[in-house]
Parts: sequence; C-alpha cells; structure tokens
Amino acid sequence: MEYSLTSEKKYKKTSQFKEVAGQLLKNKAAVAGLVFLILLILVSLSADLLFDYNTQVIEQNISERLQWPSFEHPFGTDEYGRDLLARVVHGSRLSLSVSFVSVIISLILGGILGAVSGYYGGWIDSVIMRITDIFLAIPMTLLAIVIVAALGANTTNLIISLSLSAVPTFARIVRGSVLTVREVEYIEAAGAIGARDGTIIFSHILPNCVGPIIVQTTLRVAAMISNTAALSFLGLGVQAPAPEWGALLSAGRNYIRDYSYLTFIPGLAIMLTLLALNLLGDGLRDALDPRLK
Repeated sequence: MEYSLTSEKKYKKTSQFKEVAGQLLKNKAAVAGLVFLILLILVSLSADLLFDYNTQVIEQNISERLQWPSFEHPFGTDEYGRDLLARVVHGSRLSLSVSFVSVIISLILGGILGAVSGYYGGWIDSVIMRITDIFLAIPMTLLAIVIVAALGANTTNLIISLSLSAVPTFARIVRGSVLTVREVEYIEAAGAIGARDGTIIFSHILPNCVGPIIVQTTLRVAAMISNTAALSFLGLGVQAPAPEWGALLSAGRNYIRDYSYLTFIPGLAIMLTLLALNLLGDGLRDALDPRLK
C-alpha cells in the first residue's frame, strides 16, 4: 500500500512537471529568454577558457586604448587598452554569481520567515509582517545603498545588502502561499497523526508552494542584476578593476560622447539579460497558473 502511494505521488509530480514544461515550451518568448540565459550562463562559465583574466581583462595596454570595435577587438578597447569583449564576458560571470547568490540567501531567509509566519499565524505572524512592512516601505535599491554605505563597498557587502533587501519580498510571497496550502486536508491529516511542525512545513507545505516561489525567484534575479549594476555604477558595489557590468558603465560614461560603445555594449548586455529573465518569468507564471490553462 505504501509503495503504491509513493509510486502514485511520483507519477503525479512527473505528470505535473511535463504539463508545466509543455505549457512553457508553447510560449515562444519564454523559450527565447530561456535559450538566451542558457547561452549566457555557458559563456560565463567558460570565461577563463575564452579570455585570460590577467592579461586580457586586468592588464593595461595603453598603446591600444580607446579603439573602436574591429576584427581584433570585436567590442573595442577601454581607456586602458583592455579588450572590452573579454571584460564583458568575465563581467557576466561576476554579475550573475552575485545575483544568484543574493537571491538564494534571500530566498532561504525570506522563505523561513514567511513559512513560520503563515503556518503559526497569531502574534508571530503580526510581528513578522509588521517588520516586513517597514522594510517594504523602503525602496529596495535605497535600502541596499544604506546597508553598503554602513558596511563598506566590496563584493561581500554587496551580496549582504542585496540579500537583506530582498528578504521581505520572499517572506510575503511564501506567507501568502502557506496560508493557502495550510488549510488543505492532507496538512490537517499530517498534524492529526502527530507529525512535527517542522516536518509539516518543510515536507508538506513548502513543496506545494513551489510555483509562486519559482516565478518570484526568476523575476528577483533580474532585479538583483539591475541593482548590482546600479550600486557598482555608483561606486558602492564591485570595485575596480573587476569587470562588473555596472562598473563598466560607470567607467565608460566619461567617454560617452566620443566613444559611445563603452557604455552601449555593457548597457545592452544588462538590457538583454533583464529582458530574457522577465520573459522567462512571465512564461513560468503563465505555465504554473491553473487559471490560464
């Protein structure tokens, strides 16, 4: 009997996954975004194989400074003669890694707070949500700027500031999903047979809240990339000579009149990545929403 229930549960999850994947593949815009992101991740992971970090990304070559895009330098060179294509490729790895790590941390912290708040309710829910409301009243970018300014400008503090600024959003999303799921019969049955609260939350409730969390995570990565670039542009994020996209924009703004490619190319990389993430997020939302099927 136990084997049959387990097999049925696995079959149900597999069929649901196939259904969601089928719905997602029907959305051409979402597929285009997914393909772009896969290629971007592959390029970022291969950055060291494509371009040597020390000689092509960091080392200065003043004799080749400010060269427009050519066969030798497809994206041109910057004010120090460094290949811009190499810096954009290595910058993709830095931008994506900071954003992904920040989202994972904020998802874990916000998920725990939201799950506890939604499951227990009462004064616990009130306290957590009022604190969340206070942080949500502050724009995410402004909150990140305040945290970085207090801790100091470096990559580690950038990740901390971005993570903490996104925790309230995930807490709200998870809480709402938990409130919907916790009244379902099998959750009450799990409590009736003596299952611990932790087991109920992490084994029964959260796995059934995956849909909204996946959509929010995808969209939040886009916000993280944007905020990472914004903070680095202001000098509060990744520090030179590291090639983060926002830092490349900041360095190129002094030459925007005569050498516009220095800002256009990193800006285009940011725009296309954000567009791909939003297209994928919209596609996942449509595929996971039963009302749209």
